Amino acid sequence: MKGIILAGGSGTRLYPSTLVASKQLLPVYDKPMIYYPLTTLIHVGIRDILIISTNQDIPNFKKLLGYGSQLGISLEYCVQDKPNGIAEAFILGEKFIDEKDVALILGDNIFFGNNFSLSLQSSLDFDGGAQLFAHHVADPQRFGVIEFDKEHNVLSIEEKPVNPKSNYAVTGLYFYDSKVCDYAKSLKPSERNELEITDLNKIYLEKKQLKVNLLGRGHAWLDSGTHDSLLETSNFVQTIQRSQDVLVGSPEEAAFQNGWIDEGDIENIILKNSKNQYGQMLKKILS
Repeated sequence: MKGIILAGGSGTRLYPSTLVASKQLLPVYDKPMIYYPLTTLIHVGIRDILIISTNQDIPNFKKLLGYGSQLGISLEYCVQDKPNGIAEAFILGEKFIDEKDVALILGDNIFFGNNFSLSLQSSLDFDGGAQLFAHHVADPQRFGVIEFDKEHNVLSIEEKPVNPKSNYAVTGLYFYDSKVCDYAKSLKPSERNELEITDLNKIYLEKKQLKVNLLGRGHAWLDSGTHDSLLETSNFVQTIQRSQDVLVGSPEEAAFQNGWIDEGDIENIILKNSKNQYGQMLKKILS
């Protein structure tokens, strides 16, 4: 399975901070925002990852992450000239996907929870179609909303409905089979002049090939796209790390747990972070 991180957009909701840098490069407590979705894909077991961003920001992502060898992964980069919608990622990334199954995660989405990585890994067992993750929210009008029947089968998906049929919002983590590129190319731009991910998901729903996994209590889904949510997410990560003495969203830790890098690799990373808290937390992995 391949992985895509969509880290483009203009970040206007975070101006002026994003006038000179991608929002996915802004810090969420003690690490760049993109570390969190990258860690999620590594937890799934995905080693081939494409980062889609703007022509202006890709050099900074390369400076931060290189081509992934330090994490035992392979990173590629692709330019999205304009924010033409989430579904465009599968058109831009068609050559990278190369008729494989693919996971897409939005660059400002952060997931945390007990056994969440196991839930993600189980998603790799799907036999075609699409799988989404949904989370119960208080303000479903802001999201794509899933309607279920009593057996939790998906009945409908609506994008930012005025009268939501449920409180379950689609999160920014999606799994698709290799047909997704062709489906994405068949989409027509919405009123916002974007290729909507909801329209793509509707294709799978109509074909009865859509499955939705519910994130229950004990799982957190955080969107860091505004100043308030960015602060709230940073505070959340700080609280978890201080109270539980664990790292949240560390790609180095995830790669080490997967056996993709060894103790020597971690020690080199610790040496580069010897004067900060992140390096001290990484030391505890080895002990």
